[in-house]
Amino acid sequence: MTDKLKKYETIGACGIDCGLCPRFYTKGSSACPGCGGLNFKEKHPSCGVLSCCLVKNGFETCADCKDFPCSRFKTEGAVSDSFVTHRRMYSNLENIKANGIEQFIEKQTIRIGILSDLLTNYDDGRAKSFFCQTCALFPIDKLQEIHNESQNAVANAELKEKSNFVKKIITEKSDMLGIELKMNKKEKSTNT
Repeated sequence: MTDKLKKYETIGACGIDCGLCPRFYTKGSSACPGCGGLNFKEKHPSCGVLSCCLVKNGFETCADCKDFPCSRFKTEGAVSDSFVTHRRMYSNLENIKANGIEQFIEKQTIRIGILSDLLTNYDDGRAKSFFCQTCALFPIDKLQEIHNESQNAVANAELKEKSNFVKKIITEKSDMLGIELKMNKKEKSTNT
C-alpha cells in the first residue's frame, strides 16, 4: 500500500471534486481513492497535473501556482470536460485561490456529508450518480434545503418511497434553478 500524496484527496490538484464523484464511492477495485489518495499511483500512474502541481512544485492544488491557469488546462481538457465533477474544476480552483483551501474544504465537507447521507439513506441502488451530480452542482444553501426537507418528510418511509421523494424534490429544484441533471436509465425508471 502506498501513502497518501496530498493532504486533501477530495479535491483534485486540477480542481476536480473527487469527493463528490461516483467513483470515489464505488465499492471494489474500480473505486478511485481521490487525488493523491492511498494507492493513487496504481489507479492513475501518469497524472501530468498532479506531477506538475505536487511533485514538481509541492502544491496541494494548481490554485497555489503563480502560473495558474496554465496551458495545461486547455490541452488536458480541464475547461471543456463535461463530466459533472470536472465541470467545476476551474471555478473550484478560483475559489481556492481567492478564499484558501481550508474554506473550500469546509464547504466541500458539508457537500460530502449530505452526499453520504443521501447514499446511505435514500439510494435505492439506482441513484448514486444522480446524488453525486446534485451535491456537486447545487448551491450549498439549496443543497441543505433539499437535505432538511427530505429528512423531515420521509423519515419512516420505505427506501424506494424515500428515494423517489428525494429525486422528485431535487428534480423540481433543479428545474427552478436551471441546473441540468442527468438520470441514467435505471434512475429514470424508478422516478416515474
